[in-house]
This record gives sequence, C-alpha cells and structure tokens, in this order.
Amino acid sequence: MLYAQTSPAEKRRLFRERLASGELLRFPGAFNPLSARLIERKGFDGVYISGAVLSADLGLPDIGLTTLTEVAGRAKQIARMTELPAIVDADTGFGEPMNVARTVQEMEDAGLAALHIEDQVNPKRCGHLDGKQVVDEHTALQRIRAAADARRDENFLIMARTDIRAVEGFEASVDRAKALVDAGADAIFPEAMASLEEFAAMRAAVDVPLLANMTEFGKGELHTAQQLADVGMNIVIWPVSLLRLAMGAAEAGLDELEASGNLVGKLDDMQHRAELYDLIDYEGYNRFDSSVFNFRVAR
Repeated sequence: MLYAQTSPAEKRRLFRERLASGELLRFPGAFNPLSARLIERKGFDGVYISGAVLSADLGLPDIGLTTLTEVAGRAKQIARMTELPAIVDADTGFGEPMNVARTVQEMEDAGLAALHIEDQVNPKRCGHLDGKQVVDEHTALQRIRAAADARRDENFLIMARTDIRAVEGFEASVDRAKALVDAGADAIFPEAMASLEEFAAMRAAVDVPLLANMTEFGKGELHTAQQLADVGMNIVIWPVSLLRLAMGAAEAGLDELEASGNLVGKLDDMQHRAELYDLIDYEGYNRFDSSVFNFRVAR
C-alpha cells in the first residue's frame, strides 16, 4: 500500500550488488508511476526514467526544455512506487558543474538509484537525431567530477553517457569512455552504437558496467537481451517502448471511437478494471480504511 517498502539506500545497495554479479539487468522505461509498478510485477530488474518520455509527457520535444525540478519531481513519483531500483536520465546535468552537483543531490533525495549525465552541448537533443554536438573532453570530465564529488550516498551510481560516436566515430567513443571512467564515472552509457560488435569492443575497452540503449526507430540495431548479455553488457534499457505502445493503443482506440461510436470492439485490448484494481492494491487500501474507521472507543 502507498509507496515502496524498500528504502532508497537499500535499493542502491542491492542494485550495486546485482551489477557486480555481471548479469544483464533489464530496465524498461516507465512513463508514469503505474507503469513502474507493472514493470516490477512482470519480473524485470529495474525501471528506467527517460528524459524523452518526460518531455513527451509534457507535450514537448526532447531538446532540453525540461527543468531539474520537473524531472526530479516526476522521477520521485515513479521511483517511490516500486521496490525496484530506478535510473533517471539527467540530460547534461541542467547547467554548469555546480548545477550538475545539485542535480545529483536532488536525485538522491528523490529516491533514485542512479542517474546518467551526457556529454552533449547544452541544450541537448535526442540521442538518435542527426546534428548532435558534443562538448570538449575537459567540459565532459568536469561534469562527471562534479557529479561524483556531490554524491553523499556512496552507492548512488554515477553513469556517464557519451554521444560522441555519432559525431566523431567509434574510436573517439572508446577514448571518451575511458576518460570519463578516470574522472569518476561508475558506469558508461555509450549512445548510438552501430552494431553488436561495437558493444563488444566497448566492453573490451573499459572495465566498468555498460548500458545498452535499445530504443526503437533509432540509429542502432535492436538486439535481444541474450545477444547483449553474450557480449558482456550489464544493463539494457527500452526507454520509450511502453509509451509508444500505450500511445499506439490510444490512437487505435480513438479511431475506433470515431468510426463506431463505442469501444465494444476494443474491450479485449484493454486492461480490465479488476486488473487495474489489483495493480494499485485497492484491497490493501480497503483493509487500512477498515482498521482505522471501524473501531470502538474503550470506556
């Protein structure tokens, strides 16, 4: 009932343990708190909170228009609803190094297990669009040093995302990843890798956990979880998939409503009311209400 029983500190500790095991952890993207609870129920390892999804939820493109306050607030709502660890996309850190430091502490306070900071120029753009620009190495390393220095919980994971592959090529991405690790990154998110072989080569080049982004309609191939595990990836995210599925279903439903005047033909595609009530634990709330209000005052 209400929120997760596992504390943020314990989620971070357990997440670090799982990462150290070397297994591939699967983190679908949640587009709201309820979808985070569904991700947990379906047996996944964690929840990813995408900046693109948070922007889209506000009706905005993913070009750096969201604020730290908006992202931290929504991330808190999602993270507290599940026992799973949550990773949040913190874009470029929402400003200069001091802003990056504040971002880390805000995300710690919001109950996240990890965040990633990228090396795009500020404001950024979606990692799978053309025309990206990255900052120079000095600026990229400053961001990660500031993030690592600001951390208060040693188990809060600082991940560095590099978008340099699409700008300067794969070898540049390897060099940048190594430098980011030296600057204090606990893990690396190499964005827009062109092939499974590039993931394997990145794995051979760095010795920290690696994240693979399996976003649909992007620059890279959509590999299976098993393929990624076989080349040594540690985390895989499907950042926008659930939002895309939900919006596709919503569009189909509206088309049906316009054409038929009702949704009788879509009932089998819907989550049943009983399933929704079970997911949000109506019965637990009912028991709590009964224990509070159904009592007699002793005389």
